[in-house]
Amino acid sequence: MKSSGRTPALKISEIFLSLQGESSRVGLPTVFVRLTGCPLRCVWCDTAYAFSGGQTMSLPEVLAEVATHDVARVCVTGGEPLAQPACLPLLGALCDAGHAVSLETSGALDIGQVDPRVARVVDVKAPGSGESNRNRWQNLALLTVNDEIKFVLKDRSDYEWARQLIEERQLAAVCPLLFSPVDGELAAATLADWLLADRLPVRFQLQLHKILWGKLRAR
Repeated sequence: MKSSGRTPALKISEIFLSLQGESSRVGLPTVFVRLTGCPLRCVWCDTAYAFSGGQTMSLPEVLAEVATHDVARVCVTGGEPLAQPACLPLLGALCDAGHAVSLETSGALDIGQVDPRVARVVDVKAPGSGESNRNRWQNLALLTVNDEIKFVLKDRSDYEWARQLIEERQLAAVCPLLFSPVDGELAAATLADWLLADRLPVRFQLQLHKILWGKLRAR
Protein backbone atom coordinates (compact mmCIF):
# COMPACT_ATOMS: atom_id res chain seq x y z
CA MET A 1 0.00 0.00 0.00
CA LYS A 2 1.26 3.47 -0.89
CA SER A 3 1.06 6.55 1.28
CA SER A 4 -1.19 9.36 0.10
CA GLY A 5 1.51 11.89 1.01
CA ARG A 6 -0.87 13.81 3.30
CA THR A 7 0.18 11.92 6.42
CA PRO A 8 3.60 10.67 7.57
CA ALA A 9 4.72 7.60 5.61
CA LEU A 10 6.37 4.62 7.25
CA LYS A 11 8.36 1.74 5.83
CA ILE A 12 6.86 -1.32 7.50
CA SER A 13 8.58 -4.69 7.62
CA GLU A 14 5.60 -6.49 9.16
CA ILE A 15 2.58 -6.13 11.42
CA PHE A 16 1.47 -9.22 13.31
CA LEU A 17 -0.20 -10.54 16.45
CA SER A 18 1.80 -12.64 18.89
CA LEU A 19 2.66 -13.04 22.55
CA GLN A 20 5.16 -10.53 23.84
CA GLY A 21 8.39 -12.50 24.10
CA GLU A 22 10.44 -10.14 26.25
CA SER A 23 10.32 -7.39 28.90
CA SER A 24 7.99 -7.22 31.91
CA ARG A 25 5.08 -7.68 29.47
CA VAL A 26 6.19 -11.17 28.46
CA GLY A 27 3.35 -13.52 27.59
CA LEU A 28 0.75 -10.83 26.90
CA PRO A 29 -1.04 -10.78 23.52
CA THR A 30 0.52 -7.92 21.57
CA VAL A 31 0.38 -6.45 18.09
CA PHE A 32 3.89 -5.89 16.77
CA VAL A 33 4.60 -3.11 14.30
CA ARG A 34 8.09 -3.74 12.94
CA LEU A 35 9.62 -0.82 11.09
CA THR A 36 12.21 -1.36 8.37
CA GLY A 37 15.79 -0.16 8.75
CA CYS A 38 18.51 0.00 11.39
CA PRO A 39 21.82 1.93 11.52
CA LEU A 40 23.41 -0.72 13.76
CA ARG A 41 24.76 -4.17 12.91
CA CYS A 42 24.90 -6.12 16.18
CA VAL A 43 26.70 -9.41 15.61
CA TRP A 44 23.88 -11.37 17.27
CA CYS A 45 20.98 -9.60 15.54
CA ASP A 46 18.05 -11.95 14.86
CA THR A 47 15.97 -9.53 12.78
CA ALA A 48 18.40 -8.71 9.96
CA TYR A 49 15.57 -9.27 7.50
CA ALA A 50 14.14 -5.94 8.71
CA PHE A 51 17.20 -3.98 7.55
CA SER A 52 15.60 -3.50 4.14
CA GLY A 53 12.46 -4.22 2.17
CA GLY A 54 8.98 -3.89 3.55
CA GLN A 55 6.15 -1.75 2.25
CA THR A 56 5.34 1.93 2.49
CA MET A 57 2.19 2.62 4.51
CA SER A 58 0.50 5.80 5.63
CA LEU A 59 -0.15 6.40 9.31
CA PRO A 60 -3.90 5.74 8.92
CA GLU A 61 -3.14 2.48 7.09
CA VAL A 62 -0.91 1.29 9.93
CA LEU A 63 -3.52 2.21 12.54
CA ALA A 64 -6.22 0.40 10.57
CA GLU A 65 -4.10 -2.74 10.27
CA VAL A 66 -3.34 -2.70 14.00
CA ALA A 67 -7.05 -2.29 14.77
CA THR A 68 -7.96 -5.46 12.86
CA HIS A 69 -6.25 -7.54 15.56
CA ASP A 70 -8.49 -6.21 18.35
CA VAL A 71 -5.73 -6.20 20.99
CA ALA A 72 -4.96 -3.34 23.35
CA ARG A 73 -1.18 -3.76 23.59
CA VAL A 74 1.06 -2.65 20.74
CA CYS A 75 4.85 -2.90 20.49
CA VAL A 76 6.69 -0.75 17.95
CA THR A 77 9.99 -2.39 17.12
CA GLY A 78 12.53 -2.90 14.34
CA GLY A 79 15.21 -2.78 13.13
CA GLU A 80 15.53 0.54 14.88
CA PRO A 81 12.12 2.22 14.74
CA LEU A 82 13.40 5.66 15.73
CA ALA A 83 15.52 5.74 12.56
CA GLN A 84 12.28 6.69 10.77
CA PRO A 85 11.08 10.23 11.69
CA ALA A 86 7.46 9.11 11.24
CA CYS A 87 7.88 6.72 14.18
CA LEU A 88 7.22 9.56 16.62
CA PRO A 89 3.77 10.50 15.26
CA LEU A 90 2.98 6.77 14.97
CA LEU A 91 3.63 6.28 18.68
CA GLY A 92 1.46 9.22 19.61
CA ALA A 93 -1.35 8.12 17.30
CA LEU A 94 -1.35 4.61 18.76
CA CYS A 95 -1.65 6.08 22.26
CA ASP A 96 -4.44 8.38 21.09
CA ALA A 97 -6.27 5.32 19.75
CA GLY A 98 -6.29 3.86 23.27
CA HIS A 99 -3.47 1.34 22.94
CA ALA A 100 -0.94 0.51 25.64
CA VAL A 101 2.22 1.16 23.64
CA SER A 102 5.80 0.03 24.14
CA LEU A 103 8.84 0.90 22.05
CA GLU A 104 11.83 -1.37 21.56
CA THR A 105 14.87 0.72 20.66
CA SER A 106 18.59 0.08 20.32
CA GLY A 107 19.52 2.97 22.61
CA ALA A 108 21.65 4.54 19.88
CA LEU A 109 19.15 7.29 19.00
CA ASP A 110 17.56 10.08 21.03
CA ILE A 111 14.46 8.93 22.95
CA GLY A 112 13.69 12.40 24.27
CA GLN A 113 10.86 13.15 21.84
CA VAL A 114 8.99 9.87 22.37
CA ASP A 115 5.44 10.36 23.62
CA PRO A 116 5.55 10.14 27.46
CA ARG A 117 2.67 7.64 27.41
CA VAL A 118 4.94 5.11 25.69
CA ALA A 119 6.95 2.57 27.72
CA ARG A 120 10.48 2.64 26.32
CA VAL A 121 12.51 -0.58 26.36
CA VAL A 122 16.02 0.67 25.72
CA ASP A 123 18.95 -1.56 24.85
CA VAL A 124 22.37 -0.88 26.30
CA LYS A 125 24.78 -2.53 23.91
CA ALA A 126 27.49 -4.62 25.59
CA PRO A 127 30.92 -4.99 23.92
CA GLY A 128 30.02 -8.43 22.54
CA SER A 129 27.42 -6.82 20.30
CA GLY A 130 30.12 -5.05 18.31
CA GLU A 131 28.14 -1.81 18.72
CA SER A 132 28.82 -0.65 22.29
CA ASN A 133 30.38 2.55 20.93
CA ARG A 134 26.92 3.50 19.60
CA ASN A 135 25.27 3.71 23.03
CA ARG A 136 23.69 7.13 23.53
CA TRP A 137 24.43 7.60 27.21
CA GLN A 138 22.31 10.75 27.41
CA ASN A 139 19.23 8.52 27.11
CA LEU A 140 19.77 7.11 30.59
CA ALA A 141 18.96 10.47 32.16
CA LEU A 142 15.61 10.50 30.34
CA LEU A 143 14.33 7.16 31.64
CA THR A 144 11.55 6.81 34.21
CA VAL A 145 10.14 3.95 36.25
CA ASN A 146 7.78 3.24 33.34
CA ASP A 147 10.72 2.34 31.08
CA GLU A 148 13.11 -0.62 31.03
CA ILE A 149 16.77 -1.17 30.19
CA LYS A 150 17.72 -4.36 28.38
CA PHE A 151 21.17 -5.97 28.29
CA VAL A 152 21.77 -8.80 25.80
CA LEU A 153 24.91 -10.63 26.90
CA LYS A 154 27.22 -12.81 24.86
CA ASP A 155 29.71 -14.01 27.49
CA ARG A 156 31.17 -13.45 30.95
CA SER A 157 32.98 -10.34 29.78
CA ASP A 158 29.67 -8.78 28.71
CA TYR A 159 28.14 -9.75 32.03
CA GLU A 160 30.92 -8.13 34.07
CA TRP A 161 30.70 -5.01 31.90
CA ALA A 162 26.96 -4.75 32.51
CA ARG A 163 27.28 -5.42 36.22
CA GLN A 164 29.86 -2.67 36.61
CA LEU A 165 27.74 -0.23 34.62
CA ILE A 166 24.69 -0.93 36.79
CA GLU A 167 26.71 -0.31 39.94
CA GLU A 168 28.49 2.82 38.71
CA ARG A 169 25.37 4.49 37.36
CA GLN A 170 22.96 3.08 39.98
CA LEU A 171 20.66 1.94 37.20
CA ALA A 172 18.57 -0.27 39.48
CA ALA A 173 17.16 2.93 40.98
CA VAL A 174 16.19 4.27 37.54
CA CYS A 175 13.92 1.60 36.07
CA PRO A 176 13.58 -2.19 35.75
CA LEU A 177 16.62 -3.97 34.28
CA LEU A 178 16.50 -6.98 31.95
CA PHE A 179 19.29 -9.50 31.27
CA SER A 180 19.12 -11.89 28.31
CA PRO A 181 21.67 -14.40 26.97
CA VAL A 182 22.57 -14.32 23.29
CA ASP A 183 20.83 -17.30 21.74
CA GLY A 184 23.39 -19.98 20.87
CA GLU A 185 26.29 -18.14 22.54
CA LEU A 186 25.64 -18.02 26.29
CA ALA A 187 23.79 -20.84 28.06
CA ALA A 188 20.68 -19.56 29.82
CA ALA A 189 21.40 -21.58 32.97
CA THR A 190 24.91 -20.13 33.14
CA LEU A 191 23.62 -16.57 33.09
CA ALA A 192 21.00 -17.49 35.69
CA ASP A 193 23.72 -18.91 37.96
CA TRP A 194 25.76 -15.71 37.67
CA LEU A 195 22.75 -13.57 38.58
CA LEU A 196 21.95 -15.70 41.61
CA ALA A 197 25.56 -15.71 42.80
CA ASP A 198 25.80 -11.92 42.58
CA ARG A 199 22.23 -11.15 43.70
CA LEU A 200 21.90 -8.62 40.92
CA PRO A 201 18.62 -6.63 41.00
CA VAL A 202 17.67 -7.56 37.45
CA ARG A 203 15.03 -9.65 35.69
CA PHE A 204 16.38 -12.71 33.86
CA GLN A 205 14.54 -13.32 30.61
CA LEU A 206 14.50 -15.64 27.65
CA GLN A 207 12.82 -14.95 24.32
CA LEU A 208 9.48 -16.68 24.83
CA HIS A 209 8.58 -16.59 21.15
CA LYS A 210 11.67 -18.63 20.26
CA ILE A 211 10.83 -21.22 22.91
CA LEU A 212 7.32 -21.55 21.51
CA TRP A 213 7.89 -21.23 17.77
CA GLY A 214 11.63 -21.40 17.12
CA LYS A 215 12.93 -18.90 14.58
CA LEU A 216 9.72 -18.28 12.68
CA ARG A 217 9.55 -14.63 11.68
CA ALA A 218 6.07 -13.99 12.99
CA ARG A 219 3.38 -15.90 14.81
